[in-house]
Amino acid sequence: MVLSVLEEMRIRSLGVIDDAVVELSPGFTAVTGETGAGKTMVVTSLGLLLGGRADPALVRIGAKNAVVEGRIAMPDGASAAVRAEEAGAELDDGALLISRTVSAEGRSRAHLGGRSVPVGVLAELADELVAVHGQTDQQGLLKLSRQRAALDRYAGDAVAVPLAKYGEAYRRLRAVAVELDEIVTRARERAQEADLLRYGLDEIAGVEPRAGEDVELAEEAERLGHAEALASAATAAHAALAGNPEDPEGVDASTLVAGAHRALEAVRSHDPALAALADRIGEIGILLGDVAGELAGYADDLDADPLRLAAVEERRAALTALTRKYGEDIASVLAWAEQSAQRLTELDGDDERIEGLTAERDALRVELGGLAQALTDARQEAAERFAAAVTAELGSLAMPHARVSFEIRQTEDPEGVEVGGRTVAYGPSGVDEVELLLAPHPGAPPRPIAKGASGGELSRVMLAVEVVFAGTDPVPTYLFDEVDAGVGGKAAVEIGRRLARLARSAQVVVVTHLPQVAAFADRQLLVEKTNDGSVTRSGVKVLEGEDRVRELSRMLAGQEDSETARAHAEELLAAARADA
Repeated sequence: MVLSVLEEMRIRSLGVIDDAVVELSPGFTAVTGETGAGKTMVVTSLGLLLGGRADPALVRIGAKNAVVEGRIAMPDGASAAVRAEEAGAELDDGALLISRTVSAEGRSRAHLGGRSVPVGVLAELADELVAVHGQTDQQGLLKLSRQRAALDRYAGDAVAVPLAKYGEAYRRLRAVAVELDEIVTRARERAQEADLLRYGLDEIAGVEPRAGEDVELAEEAERLGHAEALASAATAAHAALAGNPEDPEGVDASTLVAGAHRALEAVRSHDPALAALADRIGEIGILLGDVAGELAGYADDLDADPLRLAAVEERRAALTALTRKYGEDIASVLAWAEQSAQRLTELDGDDERIEGLTAERDALRVELGGLAQALTDARQEAAERFAAAVTAELGSLAMPHARVSFEIRQTEDPEGVEVGGRTVAYGPSGVDEVELLLAPHPGAPPRPIAKGASGGELSRVMLAVEVVFAGTDPVPTYLFDEVDAGVGGKAAVEIGRRLARLARSAQVVVVTHLPQVAAFADRQLLVEKTNDGSVTRSGVKVLEGEDRVRELSRMLAGQEDSETARAHAEELLAAARADA
């Protein structure tokens, strides 16, 4: 399988580095140099390229910003290349160019394939491109959650599939439990709410308001309150239109209009215009008659009964009592009643809801217990294979008698789920606590690596774990920062040899102080400062031939020209070449 390769990085104004280019081998590259020379800036630079936190303190004193640029060769169809193109990046002759700028004020910018992108896009690519390991990663491996995650990653689909099913059931169980807890906890509040709603609905039902009734009664009350004035006005208007029987000599509008109509009718045949006016006057006479009739009927029908007025006001008072509590008008009161009836139905159904949720919770707990058992079984099977593979790797790292194993255990919890006849605590990742154990030599009891491994042993365990991962879930580039800390002698040689073997299937970059490790590298880079304490372009050199022997001699004895150290350095290089 062809993987992506980090070809080079250019680093400007970052820490002690003024301007330097780091050219990496597609195989094994060792980065060496004196303490404080800036070797770890290689790790820092790569972290920035892959979306790491931008710290303005990294910017070289006196510079406005720090810039890191990287070039990664991408094989056709690589998922990282596809994701980059989705973000708008363009490949440069099959290579992806990445740039990260950090200003002294703390601002950060990222570019991918010539396009400005959010820093988060770089972080998305990181998992597919590079695995970075340093002392902090070793400490991370001591956490039980990281050890379980490592086992799950190694197991692949054997754990991922049941874990996905478990996670779905777990989330549903949590949602049901929260809802059930809320209903039970708030039972008193909900009962009080139901009583208030029931009281309000009973009060409204007792009045039995009709939609629009308040408007109708207001109009009727206004009419009844002014009945005499209305009757008098209607009678006077009727008399003006149709005449008053008690005053036969009086002149009314209907009589006058009728006279006008008769006058025009007599001569209408002589002029069409006048005939039209006669017709309009006739229509007026008809309209006057209709209005006069309605006025007479209005006066006759007008109810001036004070008892009716009292009944209307009493009804209005009852409706007003409702609108004061439940709405601005009767329409709002009726709307409140409808909504409250629905809410009351919901509240009255709490007992049934509690019963249903309780049954669902219990069923989910049983289901979750079964899924947790399947997850535990899958982890047990993967743990045996994983431990055997890591143990075999430790044999190649000068720990031939060491044995690695996993302890998978559960914690009793009466509130948990039943698994294998026991009630145990559970969480989003199952019921298992996974702990990596190490027995460094025969007869030694397996102990947690946090307690049973020295710094050097922990470095080798971590390297062995990563090598095992490389066989199942390869990453294009591995970057190890001082992973060989606390190691020396034969163990250092074996680490160098194992890193060289890992480099046959992936790119490996190691920041190291051990000559035994550096000797196995396909390319050795020396980081050195100038007299002013900075690392310039010429400060990162590819060592070859005599220069490499001198650097290995310095790393061995602190003296580049020691004949003994030179002989040992040449011996290391020869052994590394023979092993290749």
